[in-house]
Amino acid sequence: MGLINNRRSVMNLLSDPLDVYCHRVRFVMAEKGVSVEIIDIDPNDKPHELLQYNPYNSLPTLVDRDLIIFDTQIMCEYLDERFPHPPLMPVYPVMRAEARCLLLRIERDLYSLYNAILENHTERSALARERLVEAFISMAPAFAEKAFFLSDEFSLLDCSLAPLLWRLPTIGINLPVQANAVLQYAEKIFARNAFQASLSEAEYELRNE
Repeated sequence: MGLINNRRSVMNLLSDPLDVYCHRVRFVMAEKGVSVEIIDIDPNDKPHELLQYNPYNSLPTLVDRDLIIFDTQIMCEYLDERFPHPPLMPVYPVMRAEARCLLLRIERDLYSLYNAILENHTERSALARERLVEAFISMAPAFAEKAFFLSDEFSLLDCSLAPLLWRLPTIGINLPVQANAVLQYAEKIFARNAFQASLSEAEYELRNE
């Protein structure tokens, strides 16, 4: 039996149940109501067949008929365009470019620190943890300005931030009162039906043990 059984008729997502990037894609899929077969893969025991779909042998990997995508942001934008309702990116080119710049900043300014913490190098991880807290404190006013992050509408920015915020306690971060707006925003996003549906069992247990 192959890793992907019904490749030509069903969208498949090869996913690590605990990976933050995989969670981002699953969140977008849940918001869109996409019919997808999620195939959980142990990152420490990847099947050899994964290389047939992804030359980098990385997760997540999205297989939609003959299309294979192995970059998280490309996946999210593809899903937004393939399933246009509800839209998660602006329609107009200038606004789309601005949103992409913000997504890049989230990746470089926040996810890079999260990844450094996961390296578990004592000094480097401690510094990254400190900088990540400082980053959220400095960003707190932006979380309070609008209903969602820098927007009145739910967007890919929220899909990118929420999986990271969900994991903060697991990396030893409890945001201080100065970042209260971030905490309030996080609880609102966590309460969304789509966010709850996007959680793997392992991710749910991160906060509900």
